[in-house]
Amino acid sequence: MLLAGLRDHHVHLGLVDTDAVGGSVLSAVDDLGWNLDRAKEWRRRGPGGLRVRVTGPFLTAPDGYPFGRSWAPPGGVVAIDSARTGVAVVEALADSVDLIKVVLHSGMPLLGDQELAAVVATAHRWGKPVVAHAEGEGQTLRALAAGMDVLAHTPWTERLSDELVAALSRGVVMISSLAIQLGDEESYAVAVDNLARFHRAGGQVRYGTDLGNGSRPPGLDLDELQGLVDAGLGVEAIMEAIATADQVPGWLTWSPQEPPRSTSEIVDWFATVRRCRADELADELEGVAW
Repeated sequence: MLLAGLRDHHVHLGLVDTDAVGGSVLSAVDDLGWNLDRAKEWRRRGPGGLRVRVTGPFLTAPDGYPFGRSWAPPGGVVAIDSARTGVAVVEALADSVDLIKVVLHSGMPLLGDQELAAVVATAHRWGKPVVAHAEGEGQTLRALAAGMDVLAHTPWTERLSDELVAALSRGVVMISSLAIQLGDEESYAVAVDNLARFHRAGGQVRYGTDLGNGSRPPGLDLDELQGLVDAGLGVEAIMEAIATADQVPGWLTWSPQEPPRSTSEIVDWFATVRRCRADELADELEGVAW
């Protein structure tokens, strides 16, 4: 079975072995936070020919998350201390990035409503979707109210109300990133429940792993796919969540197995997916039982 390319909608290439990601079955990734110089390099030519969309730096409040984190690179976090600064920063980034990333992380200084509004309005004027890292009680609601286009994570720190889930489903994309919660049974259950209700409400779900956070594997993450199954997505919805039209030039993505008929088969089926050069496909197919 030939496939569209596969995209991980949430990675941090600066924290992983990029050669391993470039040599994986993925065709495309979205890097959601790094310094602009590296992001521009990845956007121009991703590892292994990957198609890479980038946000550039995290936009956050002065001393907000992820300032002070050991993994945050120089220039990878930018403080927005006023609406005017928000406008100027987004305008400076707009020609070099595909999306804008803002951080709403409770327990640390937070962007104010005016700063958020300025960032979002400016990004939208430039045709750039805005991705929000929303963590902590009330921050998902703030992201929605500010007009965010994408949630970088399925919310895991609070059970969203049905009313909020319904509102989100009418226009916000939710990136799964469920597997990073596997070490915390309660957080995983909250995230799966939120994603399940969002999906049932008609919301658009995208496969994303937050690669670089913890020990998630480079390339396809079968635990993340199992999370989508746990959240009640069917075969068609999972395929839609991970598919991309972007392909590594000269490569094909395919599986020697028949398409999965149910979600009970889909994780094992994805384990058979391969990527090979188009001119090598005949050799790959030799001996495959159809």
